[in-house]
Amino acid sequence: MTDHHSDSFDFLAGAELDTLAVRAGQVRGPEGEHSEPIYTTSSFVFASAAQAAARFRGDDPGNVYSRYTNPTVRTFEDRIAALEGGEAGVATASGMAAILSTCMALLSAGDHVVCSRSVFGTTTVLFTKYLQKFGVQVDLVGLTDLAAWEQSLKPNTRLLFLETPSNPICDVADVRKLADLAHSNGCLLVVDNCFCTPALQKPLALGADIVVHSATKFLDGQGRCMGGAVVGRADQMAEITAFLRTCGPTMSPFNAWVFVKGLETLRLRMEAHSASALALAQWLDEHPKVGKVNYAGLPEHPGHSLAVQQQSAFGGVLSFEVLPNTREAAWTVVDAARIMSLTANLGDAKTTIVHPATTTHGRLSDEERSAAGISEGLIRVAVGLESINDLKKDLDRGLSLL
Repeated sequence: MTDHHSDSFDFLAGAELDTLAVRAGQVRGPEGEHSEPIYTTSSFVFASAAQAAARFRGDDPGNVYSRYTNPTVRTFEDRIAALEGGEAGVATASGMAAILSTCMALLSAGDHVVCSRSVFGTTTVLFTKYLQKFGVQVDLVGLTDLAAWEQSLKPNTRLLFLETPSNPICDVADVRKLADLAHSNGCLLVVDNCFCTPALQKPLALGADIVVHSATKFLDGQGRCMGGAVVGRADQMAEITAFLRTCGPTMSPFNAWVFVKGLETLRLRMEAHSASALALAQWLDEHPKVGKVNYAGLPEHPGHSLAVQQQSAFGGVLSFEVLPNTREAAWTVVDAARIMSLTANLGDAKTTIVHPATTTHGRLSDEERSAAGISEGLIRVAVGLESINDLKKDLDRGLSLL
């Protein structure tokens, strides 16, 4: 195989996702290393004063300072951009830092954002509490209510934001229709692709402008590191990089290296997560102590047909309501689990279980939770890579007590 010591990846033109997940973004150094190295350095040495000046002006694309240029981080950025089909990527310190950086770089005071109600609870808080403090107007709408999205648009609307499938109800948005709506009104569509990853869904190919990720979840796949990513047009990503350069919500080189290795097995893991989640959803759907199962892989799910069109599988996250639909009943099931980990993280090889109303969405008001479909009896399970039979037994341990 030819060594590649330049930033040209022409040899990967037309390559499929599995190849890109293993090969994209790596630029071998003079040592000829096979695996990607970790550049644990805060700064970089210049050959001359003229080169230093050119780097700081941006005329020379080389490294300057690891707050915004680092070879290991760049490998991750280039690889996730390749997987999503975007021109460029930006790595951040967390998924929330990815959303914040996108908003701070592309919005101004007086701009208006329309955001789905069905997003991660902290995303809602970011939009409705913190961004509004700085003059950004925000309206929340139902994820699948296209008319509500359209009616919420204003002359100063700049951004539509959603995640699909949604957290934790697993509603499915029509990305193409929302992209058309955004573009016909001069707006950008930003899609949180955390639940599906590019292994199962390509929002940019469906018309979205920007994709954001919590790399902490499935991109890592083993719950090891915090990180986020933004992918889109090169000019937009340059604006976000400029925000990182000034404000510093930067991904560390070690975390970037972990995510690079996680991407190598992404499709294999997502297919395994999806297969087990579907089997568990089907089992829960038949359980006498379960009232409702939220998972787009079930034919009766309202977003099933749309998910079949825009996803290659249904993902590893599901939620369900216990009977009776009470906090006490939900906590009984959660507390009885022995294999599943009681933690708010997801996308791990280890299955996790959580009560959204009192954890991930606990900072929302009762009205906001109700509008998002989050009841007191709702439990979210992010299905890992354990035996599906053992996972069923683990849930049945608690359900049998109801």
